[in-house]
Amino acid sequence: MSTPKEDTSFWTKYKRFASTEILLYVIMIVGIILGIIIFS
Repeated sequence: MSTPKEDTSFWTKYKRFASTEILLYVIMIVGIILGIIIFS
């Protein structure tokens, strides 16, 4: 909280990677849920 400049730089650098990682995690979670439903 005392260093907003570092936070902003961190987010601006990793916005692209963050968006792609969120999409990958969502796809993995959905795949696991679908697998559990199918095999159950």
